[in-house]
Amino acid sequence: MNKDIQIYNDSQSGEDRKICNLLAKEISRGLPEAENKIWHRTAVWFLDENPIVGYSKQKAGIRLMFWSGASFDEQGLEVRGGKFKDASIFYNTVSEIKKSDVKRWLKKSKDIQWDYKNIVKRKGVLKRLNRQS
Repeated sequence: MNKDIQIYNDSQSGEDRKICNLLAKEISRGLPEAENKIWHRTAVWFLDENPIVGYSKQKAGIRLMFWSGASFDEQGLEVRGGKFKDASIFYNTVSEIKKSDVKRWLKKSKDIQWDYKNIVKRKGVLKRLNRQS
């Protein structure tokens, strides 16, 4: 794991730190080939420079966000807005995290990707990438 992500996790208090550490462990296990770093104050994992999954501290708790999660067809992930294809879930305790859900979402995140890497070049238009793991 990137040292900046560990510093980010360590800067969280109590239960939030535990949540961040568990999410980092599960994401790194599910996406071992992914680059990871702090990006826009969020711990983010990338495949081929495309953001896939990340987490950050927000008022509602620790937000686990999948950039293409709206296309996963998963009830556990909340879709907000509509311009982008992201979906997320908030955690306030480690016991709320269902590792089987996270594992399934991580698998889907490899296969279902929207091209955020080139969104500026495409003037805000998202294009679905064809991936098969």
